[in-house]
Amino acid sequence: MRLLGNILWFIFGGFITGLGWWVAGLFAAITIVGIPFAIAAFRIGTFTFWPFGREIIDDPTRSEAGSLLTLIGNIVWIILGGLWLALGHLVCALLFAVTIIGIPFALQHLKLAHLSLTPYGKRVVLRP
Repeated sequence: MRLLGNILWFIFGGFITGLGWWVAGLFAAITIVGIPFAIAAFRIGTFTFWPFGREIIDDPTRSEAGSLLTLIGNIVWIILGGLWLALGHLVCALLFAVTIIGIPFALQHLKLAHLSLTPYGKRVVLRP
């Protein structure tokens, strides 16, 4: 079922949204300062291509200093591009939610919209 969901997802918008993440990563990688943002964008873009069977969790390995850097990184990310990516995922979620069969895809887009705003301090794991 995961394979079928991922194939349908990829065909009906997953490719475009994942490509949006990768484009954001390329723009971030232009400068040396943006490389950490690019790494996060490529990681989440890859997750966006094939989201079924995987989930996003909070990374428990963050220390006190790491959580301050995570907060600062998330704030900068929201200002530079996260807001636009989140809006794109929200529009896609609304379009998919119109039909009953599109509701699982809409839920994935809502998860990705949340992730678009706060990508740091998160980890992608396989769902059991």
